[in-house]
Amino acid sequence: MVHHSSHRARRRFGQHWLHDQSVLNRIAAAAELSPADRVLEIGPGRGALTAVLLAAPIAVLHAIELDRDLVDGLRERFGSDSRFALQQGDALELPLPEVEKVVANIPYNITGPLLQRLLGRLDRPAWRHLERLVLLVQHEVAERLRARPGSSAFGALSVRVQLLAEAESVCLVPPRCFRPPPRVMSEVIRLRPHPQPLLLPADARRVEQLLGLAFASRRKMLRNTLASLMPIERLADLAGGVGIRLDQRPQELTPGQWVALARALPQDP
Repeated sequence: MVHHSSHRARRRFGQHWLHDQSVLNRIAAAAELSPADRVLEIGPGRGALTAVLLAAPIAVLHAIELDRDLVDGLRERFGSDSRFALQQGDALELPLPEVEKVVANIPYNITGPLLQRLLGRLDRPAWRHLERLVLLVQHEVAERLRARPGSSAFGALSVRVQLLAEAESVCLVPPRCFRPPPRVMSEVIRLRPHPQPLLLPADARRVEQLLGLAFASRRKMLRNTLASLMPIERLADLAGGVGIRLDQRPQELTPGQWVALARALPQDP
């Protein structure tokens, strides 16, 4: 086993140790921790963020760490705290504990699948009642998660995530805040899942169909990308009824307009 303090970051696990104390404190502050909170930390690594979370008044901290070589060091450091529960394994595969809040420095190569695991899909939102997710992700991904219609970063991922949660930036995190420094800028983002699903499963599937068609060619107007759905005059009437023009491009529509368009289209028999 590699001793905890001398453990070198592994590229295959996407490991970059965040060591900037002010960023660690901002992550914990963004989670708005309280004494009743059960918190999940994914990828505690060497435990820099773990220490900050356990210094807060929380009920329990569940941690999931993939790298076996780090688990002994985490147990040695935090095992005496009865609120600390550690599992070794893959957060994409292990059963996730019932928690109110998730804090994670996500390996950039699993951001998409992990987001889907935590938030669910449009037609099947996660059944857990999560109040907050505070995630350290690649800046480019954070931009897409919180992008507003009309911006170049706004895409199908923006629509999907924003129909499942409110997304907001907490702070930018430059490479110097990590060891080893990644090649890209990072960002802490906070997601507040909507307490109730916004869509019925049938509407959600239609929204997914529309996003797939439209964002496959994001520079094209809707009249071109959605033409396969029905005769264009009929489509123009239905879209116009919910305030959408077919000369618009997909990144110009709000998440709410995508839902309105999905509901306006005739349901499949």
